[in-house]
Amino acid sequence: MEWYNIVIPIVTLLVGGVVGFLVGVWYLRKQMEKMQNDPAMIQQMAKQMGYNLNKQQMNKMQGMMKNQNFMKNNNKKFK
Repeated sequence: MEWYNIVIPIVTLLVGGVVGFLVGVWYLRKQMEKMQNDPAMIQQMAKQMGYNLNKQQMNKMQGMMKNQNFMKNNNKKFK
């Protein structure tokens, strides 16, 4: 049994795991950006979690999400 028959599957597994993680993070960020601008998506997510948001709670949640995105963008500029 050659050494590369053991090393190649291990390296492939590690690279696949890292790439899968990065794609998952990218997808989640895109979904969160979409959710910021679409109150129906926020309401749907809250219902799936067992919450029923009223108008005031919805506005507060949207504001928190936009503020978080604003702070993240500002931090990138200063680094």
